[in-house]
Amino acid sequence: MSAHPTPGQPPGNNDVVFLLEEQHRTIRLLLAKVLDETGTERRESFRDLMQRLIVHETTEEEIVHPYARHTIVNGEQLVADRLLEEESLKQALLHLELLDPDSPEFVDAFEQLRQEVLAHDDAEEAREFAPLKERGDPAELQALAQAVRAAAALAPIHPHPGLTSAKGTILVGPAAAVYGRARDAIRKLLDEI
Repeated sequence: MSAHPTPGQPPGNNDVVFLLEEQHRTIRLLLAKVLDETGTERRESFRDLMQRLIVHETTEEEIVHPYARHTIVNGEQLVADRLLEEESLKQALLHLELLDPDSPEFVDAFEQLRQEVLAHDDAEEAREFAPLKERGDPAELQALAQAVRAAAALAPIHPHPGLTSAKGTILVGPAAAVYGRARDAIRKLLDEI
């Protein structure tokens, strides 16, 4: 993997920290969009958010967190804390996908998820990303960005075709299917690198 910036981009805009912060901005916009809509539009916006959030968190877990563990001071504990938050987010997504998007229960649960995502992103940016930017090797941070981009491009963002039945959705759910398929695609990519 080349560590050189993409032509026309300053070097700092090509590292993994910049990329992940950019993804956080997109996720924040989608969080606001879901509650601004109703009906089919809300359901589609929620699915878009869910898929992007799952792929984002999976690439962090598989690519970024392992690097952070050994690069930043107290990396093991910082990553463990983020993983606990990420597990909570996954559970909230699994719950939300079973609800009617126009129900008051969905709105309340989604607002809780929104607050958790915002708090998680803030903690991640301050406690993991800032130290990575400070202590990480610039060439390695750029290589990680390339790996995150490649993994995100390969990660399936649609539920497994075999899980389209109501029974399959109840047992596993689209969020779980997307998460599992994203993790498999990312691990396969990492094995090839």
